[in-house]
Order: sequence, then structure tokens, then C-alpha cells
Amino acid sequence: MSRIKEFNLPDLGEGLTEGEILAWLVKVGDDIELNQPIVEVETAKAAVEIPAKWAGRVQAIFHPEGSTVEVGVPIIAIDTDPGAGPIEGSTTGTPASDLPAPSAASLAAVQVAPAEGMVEPGLIGGVAPGGRTAVLVGYGPRNAPAKRRPRKGDAPAPAQAAAPVAPAPPAPAPAVNGNGRVSGPVLAKPPVRKLAKDLGIDLATLTGSGPLGSITREDVQRAATATPAAAEPLTVTTPAASAASFGADREQRIPVKGVRKLTAENMARSAFTAPHVTEFLTVDVTRAMKALDRLRDRREWRDVRVSPLLLVAKAVLLAVKRHPMVNSTWAGDEIVVKEYVNLGIAAATERGLIVPNIKDAGRLSLRELADAMTDLVQTAKSGRTSPADMSGGTFTITNVGVFGVDTGTPILPPGESAILAFGAVREQPWVHKGKVKPRLVTTLGLSFDHRIIDGELGSKFLRDIGDFLADPEAALLAWT
Repeated sequence: MSRIKEFNLPDLGEGLTEGEILAWLVKVGDDIELNQPIVEVETAKAAVEIPAKWAGRVQAIFHPEGSTVEVGVPIIAIDTDPGAGPIEGSTTGTPASDLPAPSAASLAAVQVAPAEGMVEPGLIGGVAPGGRTAVLVGYGPRNAPAKRRPRKGDAPAPAQAAAPVAPAPPAPAPAVNGNGRVSGPVLAKPPVRKLAKDLGIDLATLTGSGPLGSITREDVQRAATATPAAAEPLTVTTPAASAASFGADREQRIPVKGVRKLTAENMARSAFTAPHVTEFLTVDVTRAMKALDRLRDRREWRDVRVSPLLLVAKAVLLAVKRHPMVNSTWAGDEIVVKEYVNLGIAAATERGLIVPNIKDAGRLSLRELADAMTDLVQTAKSGRTSPADMSGGTFTITNVGVFGVDTGTPILPPGESAILAFGAVREQPWVHKGKVKPRLVTTLGLSFDHRIIDGELGSKFLRDIGDFLADPEAALLAWT
């Protein structure tokens, strides 16, 4: 049995097809243990650390950080018996005969030793960072000379003549410009070209200090800071010449991947599959805010994070018990009503919007619910939410009020029949006991799937949430 084992990118759940390598936690030559985290991967749902399937020594890493890899493609090779010693033919202590057959995906990441005089890494035809040959993914390096397809109208190539061909005249010496560099295409990496363009430097006027005369960032920066030998005539810019540009140089293109890609797919599918209806309700929550203050003052709650969202979550859970059809899924020829509530809390993170959920939240006490919500938000903000925590949701709350927004018309997460938007709590004039007084007011927005929830059911459900927030103590006494 081969001691070199390739570890493929696993399916991390929910049928994910690819992941982006964020960071390698090990390097070639490191000794690793079973289940030791070796790589951090961002899937379409979260960033997760993947543990090693075997103990041993890292033999090769097939994909660099920042690359997107499909599920099932090898990402690392591990020597599972490094104590057996080096084997003849292996530069890293393992025989080439013991290495598994390279896959097509890993051929693009073949490690090669840079030869003396090679083009600087990153240049066309040179070696990419990390010692890999800069070739297309799925293709090996090609050493044969390039062939050009004949253009239309070109004379056909003459057949090979039997008579000897006269030797070609010697090529003329390359032309040299005034700066001492050979005329011809300028060797420079794309970032260097962009820097030169931004600084107004003509690359053709520079003498490169890099390999094969390539121009480096230092060459450009040196030219930008150098004092000009002769003063150039002052150019007066006319309004027409300084007109704003509306081209690609003033545009930013952001790849759609990871969480953003999944969110876009889910929202588009939901918006054009489930017929959405949204209702709004404005509520005086002054009593609820006072109840929260009294709760914070209790000794056993002083170390607990208590927010208005906690009462909204409790109101939703109680209202679901009174209207179970709201917690259901459309399944084509049937409606699946769920007796458990996996309560999703939408969270904005650096990687995009995610909706982790609290499993079976209806069984939790108010204190347990508060702790679960705190853990959920902290985990989401740190980017450590697992795919399992974002699957199986049955009802979602989105707290748009934290952004100072009054309410919204949220789109249903796929598989759910309702979602509640909780707006900002503001002090507003309100008629209270026959008099206009300043009160704390918020607006709720409930979107629901009209195939399952009709107007009457949606209105009653939203009204119950509002009644709880208007007077939580009375609602608890009346409903429990």
C-alpha cells in the first residue's frame, strides 16, 4: 500500500460543489496529527477549518491560497509513514514510484525548480509564484515552439525542396534606444504596468533591473521620484481635456463567489418561486423596553446580553405555537407543517449575509434563548459558522433596525414560508390614553408565502407578535 495519500476536498454539507482556499495552516515538510486542522476553506456558506484524515508529513500542496477548488479534487499529499525513511528517487524523502498518479486538476500545480535565467515569476512564459509553471489549469507546460494558424490570403507553405536551401542572412543587431535598453516589447508584470500608468510613467523609457531586463516596481517608483533633467513645458489643461472618464479604468469588478453567490441564487429562486405578500404593523413598544430594563437589573441576568431582538424572537416563538401553519414548507403536492422551530437570525458579515439558525428554539427558556442568540451572532461575526448551523431553518428574523432602518420587505429564505423584519425603535409622538405623548415605537414587516399563508392567517400572526411587544407581561399571562 502506498504511503503517500492524497486528501481530496470533501463535501462540507448541503451538496456544496466547490470551495476557496483561504489559508493553509501547514506547509510542506510539517509533521501533522490525525484530525489536526490543515486548511481553512470558504464554501458558499461559511469559512471552515478542515482536519487531516491521516497523521504523517506533508508531502505536497496542490493548490495555493486564493484558488477555488472543486469538491473531490486533491488538495494535499501526506506521507503516512515518514519514519520509514527517504526512498530513492524522491527529493522530499518519498519515492516517485510511491506517489499516486497525478490527477488532471493537480497537473496545473506541478512543482518545478526554477532554472537559472528563467523569466521572472508572473511574466508570460515564466514561473508562477511558488515555483509552478504558468500554464492554463488542466494543461501541463508546453516546450514545443508555438504554431500560428495561417491567415486568410497567406501563401501556402512550400513543399519541402530536395535542393539545399541557401543559409539565411544574419539577423540585424537589435536596435537600442536612448536609454540603453533593447527596443521591442516591454517586459513587465500587469501590476507594474498599472502602477506606471497611474504615475504617468512610459515604460518604454525605462531600463529594467529585473531578469531579462524586465521592469520592476522599484524601477517605476525610482523614475517617478527622480528629478527631471530638463523642465518640461507647462501644459494648460482645458475643460474638454479634463472631462471625466466613464470607462473600465473607473470601474471595479468583484467576482461573485462564496456566500454572495449562494445568497444571490437563493434570493432569485425564492423571489420568482414563492408568491410574496408583505404586511406592516407599527407598534408602541415602550412597555417592552421597560421590561427589558427590569430584566437587566435582575442579578441572574446581569451577565446576559439582553436586546430588543430577544423579545422579538420570543414573540415569534409564541405566535408560531398559536398559528402552526406559519412554520411550514411548500412541497409541491403537500404542505409540511413542522412541530419544531429552527429560528434563523440574519447576520451581516464581512463575507456577506448569512442566516444561521437556533435549532428547536421553541423548547428553550428565555435565558437559554438569550445565550443561544449571543453565541450565534458572535460565531457569525468571526466567520466560524458551520454549514450545519445554516441549514434546516424554518422561520427567520432580520433585524434591519440595527442599521437605522424603519422596516423592509424581506425575501423568504428557500424552504420557509415567512420572514419578519424588525425595524428601528424610535421615540415618536403617539396617542397614549387619549393624549399625544413621546413613546418608543417600531415597525414590523412580515413577508409570507401566499400559497400557504392567506391574508387572514398572516394578519393574525403579525398582530400577535405586535400584542406581545406592546405588553409582554400581559401576553405571557394570557397565552401560557
